[in-house]
Amino acid sequence: MILETFIIAVRSLNSNKLRTLLSMLGIIIGVGAVIAIVSIGTGSQQQITANISDLGSNVININQGWGRRLSSSSSDFTLEMAEYIEKTSPAVKMVMPNLEASGLLISGENDLRATIVGTEAYYQKLNKYYPSRGKFIDQSVIDNASDVIVLGSELVEELYANEDPLGQKIKFNYNGRTFVFTVIGVMEEKGRGIVGDLNDQAYIPMTTYLNKLANSNEVSGFIAQANSSEEATEAVEQIEYFMTKYLGDEDDFRIRSQDQILDTISSVTESMSLMLGGIAAISLVVGGIGIMNIMLVSVTERTSEIGIRKALGAKKKDILTQFLIESLCLSGIGGAIGVGIGYLAAYLISNIGDWPFVVNSSSVIIAFSFSLLIGIFFGIYPAMKAANLAPVDALNYE
Repeated sequence: MILETFIIAVRSLNSNKLRTLLSMLGIIIGVGAVIAIVSIGTGSQQQITANISDLGSNVININQGWGRRLSSSSSDFTLEMAEYIEKTSPAVKMVMPNLEASGLLISGENDLRATIVGTEAYYQKLNKYYPSRGKFIDQSVIDNASDVIVLGSELVEELYANEDPLGQKIKFNYNGRTFVFTVIGVMEEKGRGIVGDLNDQAYIPMTTYLNKLANSNEVSGFIAQANSSEEATEAVEQIEYFMTKYLGDEDDFRIRSQDQILDTISSVTESMSLMLGGIAAISLVVGGIGIMNIMLVSVTERTSEIGIRKALGAKKKDILTQFLIESLCLSGIGGAIGVGIGYLAAYLISNIGDWPFVVNSSSVIIAFSFSLLIGIFFGIYPAMKAANLAPVDALNYE
């Protein structure tokens, strides 16, 4: 009986193809949107997490707080402070000053505003960031305060296009002064990390930065490395304790570890995915209302058919089952089409956005199951209305 009822339902839907398609449209859009949105959220989260995790969970960033930036006591952030942090924090392996200056890089007729970072040889190991061509800052150029520079991959694309920058001279305009450097290396392409987008930065020896650009021992912050990932939390606590004692106010500094950033990003992306998925699920409810509407129309159109079936011995449950299965066919087929469209949309958008294509099987199961529940919920009233029709009234209906 179930198979026969299913065949009758399919034939009924097939007899009004356009109406059937339009009634399924809300379900198709809803299921497809939920799957695509969850996939996009998961893929983008994985990409961001991978970029940050690539630097290691034992990296800690220390910056000045807004109160200290606005005060005249910012000189407390000095080279000597890095030594103090290392001495007073057993869980910290090393502390490296963060020296940055924003200015105009000029190569021939091309110029580009960029950030120059004064650093040392350990920087590349700390950030797991190495040159693709040439070499990075080494101890010899640091000792000699040489006028050399290493360019990020995006800077090379903008300033040199198809030219080889190695060995060429490049100018840096900063605070009304112009400095000339020799390009000794080009860094590999890398995603955003705890210190920002590394690809649009340039790197010079720390001693060159201090002697020529800054002409002081003041720094903008520090990058610390814990002894291990397991000791990262302990290292943050030790640094916070030292900084509070040294500066006197917790608002005078900001400390961020990779783990904290990862937790924050994961929480935000998950919340956004759930919110957008919930909004997309509303269209499933709208689709369910469309199914109820079309089933009520179907009951009205087939009143005489219902009367004949009842006169021939069909029971109330048979009529109820017939229209419930028909409603389930609408939502089930619509849900299946929506799953396919969701996969396709997620794949296309992931290629455009250049993040991993990830479709969570649980989101597919939940979206499809919800579409079936929608079919049952919104199909019950029309089915009960059909089942409760009196045979005589149904046969006399015109």
